[in-house]
Amino acid sequence: MSLKQFYSLKFSACFRLLCSLLIPALFLSGILCVCVVVLLWGIRFWIQQRKKQLTSAGRDGKRPLLVAFFHPYCNAGGGGERVLWCAIRTLQKKYRNVTCVVYTGDRGVNGEEIVEGAFRRFSIKLTHPVKFVFLEKRYLVEASLYPHFTLLGQSLGSVFLGWEALLKCVPDIYIDSMGYAFTLPLFKYLGGCRVGCYVHYPTISTDMLSVVRNQDTRFNNAAFITNSPLFSRFKLVYYYFFAFMYGLVGSCSDVVMVNSSWTLNHILSLWRAGACTSVVYPPCDVQTFLDIPLEAEKSACEYSIVSIGQFRPEKDHPLQIRAFAKLLKEKRLGQQPLLKLILIGGCRNQQDEERVDNLKCLCEELGVSNNVTFRINIPFEELKRHLAEATIGLHTMWNEHFGIGVVECMAAGTVILAHNSGGPKLDIVVPFEGHITGFLAENEDSYAERMAHILSLSPEKRLEIRENARRSVRRFSDQHFEETFLLSVEPLFK
Repeated sequence: MSLKQFYSLKFSACFRLLCSLLIPALFLSGILCVCVVVLLWGIRFWIQQRKKQLTSAGRDGKRPLLVAFFHPYCNAGGGGERVLWCAIRTLQKKYRNVTCVVYTGDRGVNGEEIVEGAFRRFSIKLTHPVKFVFLEKRYLVEASLYPHFTLLGQSLGSVFLGWEALLKCVPDIYIDSMGYAFTLPLFKYLGGCRVGCYVHYPTISTDMLSVVRNQDTRFNNAAFITNSPLFSRFKLVYYYFFAFMYGLVGSCSDVVMVNSSWTLNHILSLWRAGACTSVVYPPCDVQTFLDIPLEAEKSACEYSIVSIGQFRPEKDHPLQIRAFAKLLKEKRLGQQPLLKLILIGGCRNQQDEERVDNLKCLCEELGVSNNVTFRINIPFEELKRHLAEATIGLHTMWNEHFGIGVVECMAAGTVILAHNSGGPKLDIVVPFEGHITGFLAENEDSYAERMAHILSLSPEKRLEIRENARRSVRRFSDQHFEETFLLSVEPLFK
């Protein structure tokens, strides 16, 4: 037997072996697929039966339409929560047969206290009661639980939290209002719901991929990763895999609402659902702030700089403090008015409270403690008072998805100084009728320079900028949100 014949026989034997294994493998795969489909169908059928048992008819004998919002931190008091309560109020005004449900993980409070907190912080009064479904497993979406692979961990945790929510209440319409896109296929395919979402910020974005690719150190890209090409490449592969999965689950949504042009661009590139995606600017209580009298500054003995934003790492409060310290150092070279920095925001949990303590330590380290004040979870009226007295509104978040705090500062009559990226750059701090509406900066030096420039302007020039900014923010009103929100969610009610 020649060598050629020997290899030919070996190849034929291997091919026959593969063929003999392939048919059973295909058969077993088919059986497995059928079992999975039957299992999922059975779960869906069971959930639908459970829905009939849990839902009772209304006074007129008809079962109300259940519209559920997935918002585990509904009592946090931030811009996302304002969107939630305005959306619920809008639906209650439009649809009489709708019962709104909120899935929340807030403990130690009841539904009445949550609604009262929404009214106290945002001046939003609901016309009908809201049903709250309290979840036990909110810890599964806490970032602190996942020191590594945080995005993947929180997303998978949201699936388990969503499953708990689905078992406790099966809605007709499900709206993810907090960015947990991995719950969308769960409610659509197992819950049989029509699903929509309001995206404040994409869980992952092309900008985040660029940060890792360029090995830039940021709050979500540790130094030990940026210093290692191997770790950076591994994280880049992980990010690309996550972006692929994020695109798959996001494309399940029947209606997609985004809060800014920046978010729109990223969601379109990741989810590829342009036909059902629209921009719905978040509701900013501009009228309440516009009611604050706008007058020329009477006293130049004291200037206050106000920052509004939850005490989260991405808000970059340390940048505000360092830039303010640099400004104070330069201003003390001459006889200058007293400068104050007031940091206003909400604390959601112990991590946020620890972050505030660290910020206070930074103030001590930089020697500016006497000039910096922290106001945490304050009532709405106190927020208005601080903004009415402020000269500059300060914002430092890189790639802020929108920036409700920026709009509120402009409506209240402050001269805004925001980060030169994201929503503030593309949608808010833009020229209006050919005139500037505020200023943008990127780093510690540029923030200090812009603040010094604003303070050096004449009161008349600052008043001109403030008036123009006020006129420009009317497009972010509650009324405009209600109109665009109802138009966007209309397909869910057909």
